[in-house]
Amino acid sequence: MATLPDLFLLLLLGAVVGIWLKMTRAREVAAREARRLCERHGVQLLDQSVGLRGLHLRRFGTKRRIERCYGFEVSSDGESRQSARLWMAGDAMTGFSLPTRDTRGLENVVPHEEQPALPAPPTASNVIPLRPRGTRLH
Repeated sequence: MATLPDLFLLLLLGAVVGIWLKMTRAREVAAREARRLCERHGVQLLDQSVGLRGLHLRRFGTKRRIERCYGFEVSSDGESRQSARLWMAGDAMTGFSLPTRDTRGLENVVPHEEQPALPAPPTASNVIPLRPRGTRLH
């Protein structure tokens, strides 16, 4: 007959396995989103993987949800490795940051939201206008 500590240990083990499976699925969704971003922005996803960089609570409307930050590496020319990030809440991407190359050849990272792009400024610049992170999920 099972004792109370044995049942508690079994329940704890089941919870750990459930959390591990949920986080594995979330990482697969983030990897798929990273591949899609790289294709859309003309950069190469290196190593075909993403890694969890952080978790924090974020308010979306009236609810608080856990937002996960995933890091991955990309290359714009096939030779250099540059860091990029992707933020996810549930299965929805809430933001991303991809590297760009400025006109002087210096590397910089410009945060960018998942929204339609604004018209390019009249000068020959590759600066993406920043927008505040939204408070709703799309």
